[in-house]
Amino acid sequence: MIMDEDSSRRDFLKFIGGGLAAAMLPSRTGRAGDGRQPNFILIFADDLGYGDIRGFGQRQTPYETPNLDRMAAEGAKLTSFYVPTPYCAPSRATILTGRYPFRNGVVHNPAPDAGINEVALAHSEITIAEALKRAGYASMCIGKWHLGHTPEYLPRRQGFDEYYGILYSNDMRPVQLVENEKVVEYPVMQATLTKRYTERALDFIERSTRSKRPFFLYLPHAMPHKPLAASEDFYTPDTPDDLYADVIRELDFSIGQVFEKLRQLRIDRETFVIFTSDNGPWYGGSTGGLRGMKSRTWEGGLRVPMIARWPGRIPAGIVNDSPAGTTDVLPTILKAAGLDVPKDRVIDGKNIWPLLTSSDAGSPHEAIFGMQGPNLVTLRSGKWRLHVRSPGAAPKRGEDWVDPRGPDGVTIIAPYEQARPSAYPGVIGGDGPKNMMLFDIEADPAEQHDLSRQHPEVVKRLRAIYEKTLADVPDFKPPARFKQLRRITGGDLRYGN
Repeated sequence: MIMDEDSSRRDFLKFIGGGLAAAMLPSRTGRAGDGRQPNFILIFADDLGYGDIRGFGQRQTPYETPNLDRMAAEGAKLTSFYVPTPYCAPSRATILTGRYPFRNGVVHNPAPDAGINEVALAHSEITIAEALKRAGYASMCIGKWHLGHTPEYLPRRQGFDEYYGILYSNDMRPVQLVENEKVVEYPVMQATLTKRYTERALDFIERSTRSKRPFFLYLPHAMPHKPLAASEDFYTPDTPDDLYADVIRELDFSIGQVFEKLRQLRIDRETFVIFTSDNGPWYGGSTGGLRGMKSRTWEGGLRVPMIARWPGRIPAGIVNDSPAGTTDVLPTILKAAGLDVPKDRVIDGKNIWPLLTSSDAGSPHEAIFGMQGPNLVTLRSGKWRLHVRSPGAAPKRGEDWVDPRGPDGVTIIAPYEQARPSAYPGVIGGDGPKNMMLFDIEADPAEQHDLSRQHPEVVKRLRAIYEKTLADVPDFKPPARFKQLRRITGGDLRYGN
């Protein structure tokens, strides 16, 4: 769903521009200790499961994440944090706009090898980068964009000053690395992606600091989306069954390098860092004891880890279990920058600063919603989770498949030892999936026992909340697409070969 840029967007950007931010009085949540505008770093992992980081979920993760563990110990950890869809592009549109997919229009994944080239974030939407830009911020997106891969929808058309990365998933052909609007590598050596993204991030932080401009770094990493790949320093071919662990160790090391750079430049206390994931895990990851996985609307598909750190502003060791979500990132960042959210549109997110500074703060949301494609299908309200539509079945035991987007050594260059369906990341079992399932998430986070018959009054109340929001969901036409995947040749942004 693509719209032309409208006057309301221009009016908003004009309103927050012209030095308004500099004229605003410092607030307790905004500004660094010396009154300067804070920096923001938003790290968005791809397909990282709720249980892939220590301290999240009911099951201990087998992966080593010392830097993320330290980030959580020095800041805040939100343990009931949700994305709006169990897959990529809609989650990315939501975290940058603060609006559910049914409002920002991105309800499907763009994919050149599937012929889905017209799905993109509308120019009328206001991203975090656009809002901060008029307040004097430098901004860069490094990594997976997935909000439009044709020239008119690239990151620099959505408020970013610079871009470096793959415009969609790293298994969608043609896998090509783009700098600003130019293809700079095809095919891509995926083993060095995390390393190169991190090097670019450190360079941007240093350049921005030297220029004395506040900055916004959006770092949507490729990993651990398939195909999994790690650099030589982390890859352990002698133990080929632990490639996922190699990838997580390198991703965690990258986080540590970012924090070390902030300390070296003495801007640690001026920088608000958020880490989270775009959806639940694919095969090989861990939901930490939640049911389901990526592509399903069980907890394992929609619930993700979230860590926030800002020394001197966010107290160390905060753990808050109140429901929140990626819709809340934009309003929380703008509040910290001393800016108002757009007033000319519905912003679904709320400022969750209270949750980041107190373990006892409650959720600002009556309900948090989840979608599957263009459909509103589930909501969480307090301790209750209602699946209005069936959340989907798990694969059958013993099921296997040949991945049409797997490494081939030519167009997708990554290790061959990728995770298989036998490495199912979530809980299997419990009451069978159907419409109108109700779960007490606090008592039953694995969603094993449907309580809809025992609590019809809860179902009725949540259904009323659902119907009220459903009235705002428009009809979406399915995007044009190929009947089957095609091997598109890279080297440019035309996708016609």
